[in-house]
Amino acid sequence: MSRIAYVNGRYIRLAEARVSVDDRAFTFGDGVYEVCEISGGRLIEEERHLARLSRSLAAVRLAQPIGKAALRLVIREIVRLNRVRDGLVYLQVSRGAAQRDHGFPAADVKPGLVIVARSLDPAALAAKAAAGIAVITLPDNRWGRPDIKTLQLLPNVLAKQAAREKGAFEAWFVDAAGFVTEGASTNAWIVTSEGALVTRQADETILHGVTRAALIDIAEELGLRLEERPFTPQEAQGAREAFVSSATTIALPVVSIDAMPVAGGRPGPLVAMLRRAFREQAPRS
Repeated sequence: MSRIAYVNGRYIRLAEARVSVDDRAFTFGDGVYEVCEISGGRLIEEERHLARLSRSLAAVRLAQPIGKAALRLVIREIVRLNRVRDGLVYLQVSRGAAQRDHGFPAADVKPGLVIVARSLDPAALAAKAAAGIAVITLPDNRWGRPDIKTLQLLPNVLAKQAAREKGAFEAWFVDAAGFVTEGASTNAWIVTSEGALVTRQADETILHGVTRAALIDIAEELGLRLEERPFTPQEAQGAREAFVSSATTIALPVVSIDAMPVAGGRPGPLVAMLRRAFREQAPRS
């Protein structure tokens, strides 16, 4: 079956999908994006994802490309047309196609909108959760507003590649003060020796992860002690557990950091419990 994309008002075969070479997503990375998990054919945490999209658009002074009700319909149609049961839907909004100039284009230039969906193998993710993942650390060299989900991801791309070249799944960025900010495509967590769940506070230094927020809600419902604060790689290496979270990974245990084992190099029980609780409680629509 041919995959179908939504591109600027049209449903079209992915192999035939095109955007202008003047699109500002291409020339400047001038746009934002959002990724939402699909499980059992339904969208997971849709409300939070669309709210974050609106926040990102407002932060870069970009108009909504279409009405919110229409956007929901298009998302569902893309999921249906691509017959995705378990996977993700990706939305990208650019400032539109215009002659290359750093300033904003004329007011009559319409935002660009691309939406695609694809399947993922739940068994592959389950295998990673069972085995655990390795993480490396790198200096955080991104721009100062990673809380906005923009298309400017070159530092993240290079960090992810550096991780792969070292046999790791993820790279954690470390700020100038020596504290972990977040991963190249995930939020970072640890469990202290006292059992406290720790993740960096959601300010301008990290992406406000939807799955991160959902896991915080779950932790509070379970009566877990939660600390939103920075932690160092050294604290993480000595933690009872460490893990990462995102829409496509939910929560994956970290079993080594910079080749040093975490918790004996084995996944711990708390992250497994949070994964199960997320699957049971996360809103579906």
